[in-house]
Amino acid sequence: MDELAEIRRLKRGDIGGLEALVSRYQVKALRVAFLITQDKNMAEDVFQDVCLEIFKHIHGFDERRPFEPYLMSSIVHACLNRLRRDRKEVPWEENESLFNVLRTQTVPVEAEIEMRERNEAILAALSKLGPKERIVIVQRYFLEMSEQEMKAFSGKAVGTVKWYLNSARKRLRKLIQRKGGVE
Repeated sequence: MDELAEIRRLKRGDIGGLEALVSRYQVKALRVAFLITQDKNMAEDVFQDVCLEIFKHIHGFDERRPFEPYLMSSIVHACLNRLRRDRKEVPWEENESLFNVLRTQTVPVEAEIEMRERNEAILAALSKLGPKERIVIVQRYFLEMSEQEMKAFSGKAVGTVKWYLNSARKRLRKLIQRKGGVE
């Protein structure tokens, strides 16, 4: 079934519509939540909370708009709200395989090792950014949002979005270089 049919099923109260949508976007949504919260359990909780809110408020969803940006925007907002509510920085789990967060394809062993080292350096540096900085990095480079989309999401002027993104990139770059890692 297509996305619109699933949304309409959900609007009729059929939970199967939500299940189909969740199965389509779950991996990406959980990755986004994890990259922002840096806590697997919190990311899963946020995802479940967002799914519940979508189920409760699906009648207000405009069917002419695509569902994925709506879901990802909801995930980002919920992560920021959760981090604000908890008012704490979440330590990065050293024993977790961070590489699996970004891994999306099979590559030769040498390339995989190099990619793993690069990704671990990036993720370790990302963990040292504040939640808002992580959000703009995730939006731009993981969700591949344009500056206009980021403007619409944040309600800030494009110039402000560009400044914030540039600032977050510079800080991330410095953190990565300090570690002696990737450029």
